[in-house]
Amino acid sequence: MAGAPSATSEKLLAAILVSLDDDKAEEVVQIDLRGRSEMGDYMVIASGRSSRQVAAIAEHLTDKLKQEYGVLSKTEGKETGDWVLIDTGDVIVHVFRPEVREFYQLEKMWAPQGAAADAFR
Repeated sequence: MAGAPSATSEKLLAAILVSLDDDKAEEVVQIDLRGRSEMGDYMVIASGRSSRQVAAIAEHLTDKLKQEYGVLSKTEGKETGDWVLIDTGDVIVHVFRPEVREFYQLEKMWAPQGAAADAFR
């Protein structure tokens, strides 16, 4: 997109966190993947209260990233709204309904060893 500002992974992360907050996403967690995975620099995990809210959060986020940063995100799962994956390249975003998030527990898989034990008591 001509004229769009280039976005570092940190700028994208900040924009994503603002968008999630604006859309009332709950329990937002960010995980630094740098040096741990080649899939991206950051992972963000958030919850919406319903399938409708999960889909709306994902839609607003992808629209904002496209309009403000020229980032075309790949999305999966928006049709059902149980778990939407948004891949921006540098930042991977997961938006879940609470029950689905609890089932998959991605935070436990990606959190640093010591933090995982403390964060989930």
